[in-house]
Amino acid sequence: MTVQLSVSELAHMVDHTLLKADAQKDGFEKLCQEADEYGFKMVAINSAPVSLCSELLKDSPVHVGAAIGFPLGQTTLATKVFEVKDAIKNGAEEIDYVINIGELKAGNLAYIEQEMKKIVAACRAENILSKVILENCYLTDEEKISVCEIAKKINPDFVKTSTGFGTGGATVEDVKLMKETVGAEVKVKAAGGIRDFATAKAMIEAGAERLGTSSGIQIVNEYKSMVKEA
Repeated sequence: MTVQLSVSELAHMVDHTLLKADAQKDGFEKLCQEADEYGFKMVAINSAPVSLCSELLKDSPVHVGAAIGFPLGQTTLATKVFEVKDAIKNGAEEIDYVINIGELKAGNLAYIEQEMKKIVAACRAENILSKVILENCYLTDEEKISVCEIAKKINPDFVKTSTGFGTGGATVEDVKLMKETVGAEVKVKAAGGIRDFATAKAMIEAGAERLGTSSGIQIVNEYKSMVKEA
């Protein structure tokens, strides 16, 4: 697959990200202003600032996305479901949750399936997009495939490569593997380490339909200059 996108189509694939522990109100105001100006699909934030960003973007088509169980995935299922519902109540329109990586590593696929089923159901009940974060840097290919096969059954909107807080981010190989496994039923989001257009292009060509990055402005501006020169 070769990338043939308009600048606005590329921008619309970007989840503009601010997930730092020390992020403050002025940072979220800047994030939302940039996302609206560039036409990004979503702002990706932790659940605490959802109300603020929802208010800032109330007149914008940009979605507010909450990261759940972030970045370790090591909260109970009940806690994750509560956090999902609370984020939605506060204005979240998309949910990116981290699976319980420890349970997956222990081979407890039934837990991973139950977790996905409950969180996706909570999102679906409110017509909210759901994304399942695998955190591939800690997983074997077999484990990645197992989660993606569960996703094929449960049908979240996306499976996602990484939080950006692990030991590694998105790779072309992982995006291909995930897309081959989920097929047409579920989309793939690449996140972590996507800082330039060449990397973004490689992820899209591998099958990613959404990009999580804090470098969206640089990527879009780089592509814009390339299109202009062509």
